[in-house]
Amino acid sequence: MIYAKNKDALAYQGIHPHLDLALERITPEFLAGVGPERAEILGGTVYATRFTYETVPAEDSFFEAHKKYLDIHIMMEGSERVEIAPPETLTEFDRAESNDFYAYRGEGEYKLVLSPGDFLVVFPGDAHRIKMQLDGPETVSKVVFKVKIYD
Repeated sequence: MIYAKNKDALAYQGIHPHLDLALERITPEFLAGVGPERAEILGGTVYATRFTYETVPAEDSFFEAHKKYLDIHIMMEGSERVEIAPPETLTEFDRAESNDFYAYRGEGEYKLVLSPGDFLVVFPGDAHRIKMQLDGPETVSKVVFKVKIYD
C-alpha cells in the first residue's frame, strides 16, 4: 500500500514499469480528461476510469482484492473512509476470477481518509474497503487506475 499526495507521485517510480506509466499521469491535466469510459494507456494493461457515487455506511461496504492488478485511487471531489487488510485475515464471500475480483468481509487493519489531493495504491494482497462515509452520505468523484503487474 502507498498512501501519499498527488504531487509526490513520481517519487514512487521504479517499482514496476506499468505502475510508472500510471504515476506519470497523476497530473491535473490528465485527471481532468478522464471520464466514465475507460481511458486506455497501455491496452488492457494500464487504464483509468472516473467513478462518481454516494458513500455508504461501513456495514454496507465490503473488501475487494485482486491477484493480477493493482489499483490507484485518486480522490477528485469529496472524501471517503478506506480500510486495508491482508486477504488471509478476512472471509471470502465472492469471486470472479475472470475479472480479477475477490470479495471479503472482516475488519480493516489500516484505516485512512481519502480526500482531494490524495492517492492510494493498493497492490495484490492489499484487500481494500472503499466507499465508506465519514459523517454521513457524500457524493465523491475519483479516478481509478488499473495496472496489471502479474500474468
